Amino acid sequence: MKTLFLSLSFCVPVLVVAQTPADSLIVHQVDSLIQVSTTLANEKDFDKALEVSAAAEKIALEKLGRETAAYGNACFNHGWVFYKKKDYAEAEKWYLVAKDLLEKSPGKEHPDYANCLANLALLYGYVLSPRDYEKAEALYLEVIAVQKKFPGSAEDTDYANNLSNLAYIYNTIYKYEQAEPFFLEALAIQEKVYGKENMKYAANRINLALLYDNLGNYQQAVLSYLEAKSTIAKIADSTDLKFAWLLNSIGNAYRNLGDFEKAEPFYLDAKTIRENVVGKKHPDYAKSLTSLADINRQTGNYEKAESLYLESIAILTETLGKEHTEYAKCLGSLAILYAEISNYDRAEALYLEAKAINEKVDGKESPGYIGVLNNLAILYWQKGDFERAELYYLETIALQEKVVGKENRSYASHLYNLSILYGEMNNYEKEERLLLEAQTIQETVLGKEHPDYAASLLGLAGLNFRIENYQKAEAYYEEAKAIREKIYGKEHYLYTTTLRNLGSVCSEMGRYDKAEAYYLEALAIEEKILGKTNTEYVFSLFNLAGLYKTLNNYEKAEPLYLETIAIQEQLLGKNHPDYGASLNKLGIIYEIQNRFSESEPLLKSYFELSQRRLSKATTFLSERELARYTSNYQNAGNRVSSWLLSRQERGAPFGALPELAFNHALFLKGFLRTAASRLNTLASSTPETEALSKQLKGYRRYLAAELAKPIAERKAVEGFEEKANDAEKELSRLIAGYSEASRQVKWQEVQSMLKKGEAAIEFIQFQVNFPKTSDSIMYAALVLLPDVKQPIFKSLFEEKQLTNILSTSAPKQSRELFAQLYSRGVKPLNTRNLTGLYDLIWKPLDSLLSGVHTLWYAPSGILHRINFDAIPIDNTQNLSDRYNLTRLGCTRSLVVPDLSKSNGTAEALLYGGITYEIDTTTIAQDSATQVDLALLSSPMNFVNADRSVPQRGGNWGYLPGTEKEGSSITALLNKSNFSTHFYSGMAATEESFKAIGKSGPAPRILHLATHGFFFPDPQTEAPSPERGLGKAEPTFKISDHPMIRSGLILAGGNYAWHTGKPLRPGMEDGILTAYEISQMNMSNTELVVLSACETGLGDIQGNEGVYGLQRAFKIAGVKYLVMSLWQVPDVQTQELMTTFYTKWLEDGLSIPDAFRLAQKEMRNKYKDPYLWAGFVLVE
Repeated sequence: MKTLFLSLSFCVPVLVVAQTPADSLIVHQVDSLIQVSTTLANEKDFDKALEVSAAAEKIALEKLGRETAAYGNACFNHGWVFYKKKDYAEAEKWYLVAKDLLEKSPGKEHPDYANCLANLALLYGYVLSPRDYEKAEALYLEVIAVQKKFPGSAEDTDYANNLSNLAYIYNTIYKYEQAEPFFLEALAIQEKVYGKENMKYAANRINLALLYDNLGNYQQAVLSYLEAKSTIAKIADSTDLKFAWLLNSIGNAYRNLGDFEKAEPFYLDAKTIRENVVGKKHPDYAKSLTSLADINRQTGNYEKAESLYLESIAILTETLGKEHTEYAKCLGSLAILYAEISNYDRAEALYLEAKAINEKVDGKESPGYIGVLNNLAILYWQKGDFERAELYYLETIALQEKVVGKENRSYASHLYNLSILYGEMNNYEKEERLLLEAQTIQETVLGKEHPDYAASLLGLAGLNFRIENYQKAEAYYEEAKAIREKIYGKEHYLYTTTLRNLGSVCSEMGRYDKAEAYYLEALAIEEKILGKTNTEYVFSLFNLAGLYKTLNNYEKAEPLYLETIAIQEQLLGKNHPDYGASLNKLGIIYEIQNRFSESEPLLKSYFELSQRRLSKATTFLSERELARYTSNYQNAGNRVSSWLLSRQERGAPFGALPELAFNHALFLKGFLRTAASRLNTLASSTPETEALSKQLKGYRRYLAAELAKPIAERKAVEGFEEKANDAEKELSRLIAGYSEASRQVKWQEVQSMLKKGEAAIEFIQFQVNFPKTSDSIMYAALVLLPDVKQPIFKSLFEEKQLTNILSTSAPKQSRELFAQLYSRGVKPLNTRNLTGLYDLIWKPLDSLLSGVHTLWYAPSGILHRINFDAIPIDNTQNLSDRYNLTRLGCTRSLVVPDLSKSNGTAEALLYGGITYEIDTTTIAQDSATQVDLALLSSPMNFVNADRSVPQRGGNWGYLPGTEKEGSSITALLNKSNFSTHFYSGMAATEESFKAIGKSGPAPRILHLATHGFFFPDPQTEAPSPERGLGKAEPTFKISDHPMIRSGLILAGGNYAWHTGKPLRPGMEDGILTAYEISQMNMSNTELVVLSACETGLGDIQGNEGVYGLQRAFKIAGVKYLVMSLWQVPDVQTQELMTTFYTKWLEDGLSIPDAFRLAQKEMRNKYKDPYLWAGFVLVE
C-alpha cells in the first residue's frame, strides 16, 4: 500500500452552551484551564499539562456535575494530552469516557461530540497497533453524518479533513470504490475554501491520484498528479525531495498507461533532484534507479534494466542494509525481470529472499509479504509447478482474508487468479467455485453494474464454454451483455465483444440463425462506431465467415475471408498471426472445393509466417510458453497431413503438399523441440554471451508484444528489430555454429546430403482434421531419396492398430498400454509381435526402398518406443540385416551439424552401485539435521535388483549388477587410456552430477547405471488409489511438465522420494529430473549411456518426440545417446555395454558401427529380442 498525504483532524473543543451566569463563570474557568493544558502539551510539558487538565476536571465535576459538557470536554482534553504524549492506550481510555459523557451532554448533534469521535477514529485508524479499521470506519461515518447537518458544512475544513481521513481508511483496506466520493467531496470543499493554489488542496489531489493508481484508472491518476504538480510548482519548492517523489509518481502513472516516452522524463527529473539534494548514496536516489530500471524492463532493454536494478540494490545495501523492505522491494523488481527472460531459478531465489525480509521486518500480514507471495505463485505457474503455485496462491488468499477480510476487490482478484490456475489444471470444479465466490464478492462490494462483475461473468461463461456446457455459458454471456449495455450502451466495442461470444455459443449449439444475427449486429455497430479498418470489425467478420464455412456455405464464406485478409494486411501486416489464421481458413475452403492451385499457396504462406514468428519466439519464451505458442502450428501440421491422406483417398494429385509436410517436420521436430532449446542453453555459457542473450530476449519479447498490435499502434519496432539483428549477429560470432544451427532447413537440403543407395525417412503422427475433425491418430512416412522430385508420402496405419499388435490383451489407450508393457518384469515385445510390426510399419515402404542400403530415420509418436533394428522381416532376417539404420531425432541433423564438440580429452565419468538409502548413523551424529530417522531406518517395503520404478510405497533397491558393470567398464576405459572417475555408493550424489561442465569441459563419456523413472501425464491417466485421500504426491509425479516427470535416481534419493523434500535445506534431493539435465552444458560430451530401466521413455508429444531423458541430454548438447526402452536383465546389459565399448575404443569403429555390431552379436547369441533389443542409439 502506498503512503498517502494525510489531512488529519486534531481539535480541542471549546464549550458553547446555554448556562446560568454562575455556571458560565465556572465553564469559562474550566475552558481556560483546558487551553493552558493544551498549550503545555504542545510545548511537550506533559506532566504539567496533565496536572492542569486534572484541575479542570475536578472543578467541572464538583461544581457542575458528572454528566455535563464541561466535564466531558475536560476528560477529552485529558485523553488528548496522553495522545500528544504518545501514550495511546491511556488516550483511548479517556476518549471513550469523554464520548459517553458528551453523548449525553451536549448530545450527539453537537460539534464537541463529533470532534471526540473524530479523534477516537484517528486513534483506531492511524495510531494504535494493530489498527482497528472497522471501528475507525464506523466512527468516521458517524462523525460525517453529524457534521453534514451543521450549517456551513460545505465550507467546513474539519468536515473535509474527516472525509479525507475516511477515504484514506477505505484506500488502506482495499475499498477503493467507497473512497473516491469522499475524496472528491473533500476536494470540492478545499477548493471552495482555499482555492486550488493551496498545499492542502494539492495534498488531497495526490491522495486522489494514489487512489486512482490502486483502482487502475491511470488516466485519471495522471490528471490528478499533474494538477497537484502545477499547484506545488507555483507555491512551494519544486526542487525538494517531496516534489521529486511527486515527479516519480507521475512517471509511474504514465508507465502504467504504457506511455513510456512520457514516463521517462519524469523519472529522470526526479533522479536529478534527488542526486542534487541527497547525492547518489541515498535510498531516494536508489528508488529513482529502480523506476528507470522498471521502464527499461518493460521496453525490453533487459541488460540496462538489470544494471540499474543491481546499482539500486548496492546503494540500498549500503544505506539501509539487507533487512529493509525497500531492499526487498528492489529484489522483487529484479526477480520480475529474471522471470520475464525465463531465468526462473534466479527469480525464485530473489523472491524467496524478499519474502524472508518482509516476514522478518513487517510480518506475514504486511502488504509487502503478501505481494511477494502472489508473485511467487505467478512464477511457479509460469514454471509449470502448479503444486507450489497453488500453495502460494492459497496462502496469499488466506492472509488477505485475515488482514482485510473477504469483502474487497483485491481479495476477489486473488480468487480470480487462482481460478485461472485451476482452469489450466483442468480442475473445472474448483475453477467454477472460485469464480462464483469472486462474483459474489464483486456483487456485494461493487454491485452488479460494474465492469469487474461483468468480467467474472465472462470468466464463468468461458469456463462453461470450454467444458461444452453451452446453455450455462449462454446465460452468463447474456447477463454480461446486459450489464455492458447498461454501462457502455450498445455502441461500444465491449458490448459487441459479448455479441461475438454469444454468436460462438449459439454456433456450437447448432443455433446458426441466432449466431448469424449476433455476428451481423456486432458488425453493424462496429462499422458505425469504428469503421471497417479496425480489429473489432475484423474479429466479427472472421467469426461470421467461420459460421458460413461450418454451414458449408462457401459462396458466402469466401468473400468474407477475402475481405478479412485485405483489412488485416492493411491493419496488422502480413506477419501477424491473425492474418495467417485467415489465410489458413480460406485455404481449407479451397481444398474442400478441389481448388488445389489456390489452397496450396495459402497454406505455404501460413507455414512460412508461423515459422518466422516461432523461430524468433524461441529466443525469449520459456519452454512452457513455447508449447502453448506452437499448438496452432501443430494443428496446421495435422492439417497438411490430413490433406495428403484425403487426396490419397480421392486419387487426387499431392501437388506440393509432401514438401510442406517434410519442411514442417524439419522445423517442428528438428528446430523447435531441440535446437532452439540448445541454442538458449549455449547462449548462457559465458558472461559475454549471457549478456547478449538477455539483450536479445528483451528485444524479441518487446517486438512480439508490439507486432501483436495494429500497425498504427506499434512503437519503435524498426529500432528494436535492428537491435535484435545486431545482437543475434554478435552471438553468431561468439558461439561457433550458432548461425548455422539457428537457420531453417528445407527438404532439398536433406536430399542433397543423400548418396546413391541412401534414404531418409521422417515418420509423422497426426490427428485427422480434414475434411472433418476425427479422433483417429494416423501414422505416415515421408520418404526422401536422392533422385526424387519431392518427398514421397505413404500412409501407414492408425495408432490403435499398433497398440493392438503390441498388446497381449484387449486394445487399450497407448499411454495405459505402455505403462503396462514397460513396467517391471513384463517382457514387452515377443517375436510374434515384432513380426506384426514389420507388416504394419515397414512393409508399405519396401517397394520405395529398392536398392537402398543405408537409411536415416526419425520416429514419431509411439514409434519412439520401438527398436527398428529388431523388427524381423522374416524368420531369418531383421531390418538391421537389410539396412544400415541410423536413428535420429530429426533428419535435419544430416544438414546442420550438432553443436556438440567433443573436447578430444579421454575423460569418462561413471555412476553405478549407488546407495539409495541414507546412513542413519551419520545423520544421527549431525545434531543440526532434523530428519525422520524412523522413516530412514524402516524396513524397505520393496527391494529388487531390477532397474525399475518401485511399487506403491516402495523404496529404490540397491542394484549389485550396476557396480559390476561400472567396474568392468572403468577397467576397459582405463585400458584405453581414459581418465575415469567412478561414482558409487553415497558418493554418487546429485551435487556431483550437476558439477559437470561448471569448472571445466564436460567429460567425453558419461555412463549412468541406475534406476530411471517416468510418470505419465496426470491429466490423461486414471487417478491412482492414493489421490483424493489427502495424500500429497511429489511434484515429479504430478507436474504438468513432462521433463519433470522423468529422471534418474542418485545417492540418497529414497528420502526425497518419500518426503518430497531433501534431507536438509540447501541440499539436492537425489532425484535428478530430465528438466534439470536439460539446463546443463554437456556440449563436450560425445556419448551418454543410460544403462537404466526405461530411460528412453517419456511423454509422447506427437511429432515433437519423447519428452524425457532423451530430449534432455540432446538439449544439454550430447552427440550420441544410448538408452533403454524396457528393463533389460543385468547380465545382458553388462555384456552389451562391454562389447560396445570394446568395438568403439579398442577396435576403432565409429559409435554407430560399434553399437550396431555389438547388438548384432547379442542377437546372434540370444534369439529372444527381449534380451538384446531393449537398447537403442540416438544420434
